[in-house]
Amino acid sequence: MFQYLDPQFLITTLGFVGILAIVFAESGLFFGFFLPGDSLLFTAGLFASQGYFDITWLVSGIALAAILGDSVGYTFGRRIGPTLFSREDSFFFHKKHVERARLFYEKYGVKTIILARFVPIIRTFAPIVAGIAGMRYGIFITYNIIGGIGWTLILTLAGFFLGNAFPDIKKYLDLIIVTIIFISILPIVFEWIKERKKDHI
Repeated sequence: MFQYLDPQFLITTLGFVGILAIVFAESGLFFGFFLPGDSLLFTAGLFASQGYFDITWLVSGIALAAILGDSVGYTFGRRIGPTLFSREDSFFFHKKHVERARLFYEKYGVKTIILARFVPIIRTFAPIVAGIAGMRYGIFITYNIIGGIGWTLILTLAGFFLGNAFPDIKKYLDLIIVTIIFISILPIVFEWIKERKKDHI
């Protein structure tokens, strides 16, 4: 199963359209939380440096998919989000993910829409929670655009420029992806440790 979530496998199998579909789903559809995000963007940028994609089209497409995905998540949250808290857990849905995003939103407010872009799982549920919380759409879309473009540029161009600077970097891609995943989950780990400490006080 994990092979099907490997960024290299997904990119070579699904291509440009597949990348956009994954980014769209992972950005705002509640069942997309398990899809790769940060590592997919970095790997796509790396592939672009090798001539697989045009970097301009890649960055533009990913940014648009991320923004649209968040907008769909927001709309979902506004319309039927509250019913999520009475929904039974399943393979594709866990109430704890929504609750974690809600706490993140309470802590950072509207900035959540930008900051959550760089935190797996929170990234998926943050726009849904923003919709549930009734954030004004004008504010939401502004932060959504900033976050979507910033996230896309930082990760995709990092892969692109590193690929150009070190042509043999693909040999170490597995290690790089593991490092990216490790770094991206650190905020979640730190938050979990902090909550555990609070419980023991």
